Amino acid sequence: MTSEKTPATEEEAGPRPRRLTYAAALCGLEGLALVVGGVWMLVEGLGGSPDDRRSAVTGGITLVVLALLPLLAARGLLARRSWSRGPAVITQIMALPVAYNLLQADSVAIPAGIAIAVVAVAALVLLINPATTQALGIRGPGRAQDGER
Repeated sequence: MTSEKTPATEEEAGPRPRRLTYAAALCGLEGLALVVGGVWMLVEGLGGSPDDRRSAVTGGITLVVLALLPLLAARGLLARRSWSRGPAVITQIMALPVAYNLLQADSVAIPAGIAIAVVAVAALVLLINPATTQALGIRGPGRAQDGER
């Protein structure tokens, strides 16, 4: 059995904290950005004249598939499902090295790196916030058999 528990009904859990809604919005935004980037790569790969058509198509498909992780996490966060925090945190951790690499470039990629880093750090802060954890019904280690604090 898992120590994670989701409240049975919205009435039992009370109103959804704003932090949880904001975290879901940021995850959804990241997912949509990945979909847009993936579709753009696919269109360029299939219709344009890329250096390597196969790489462009593969990259586009990969981005669209990767977009499922934050999109499903965002939906789960809005529905207050305890499982959704894991994929949401993983998405933010995966975004940090991408942001770092973009910040190392000497190009217009630097603002994109800054934006990705800000969104990832903000989402991580929101996801590990105690109010978010409580709203998702997640208990800390060693508290599975303990009642409420």
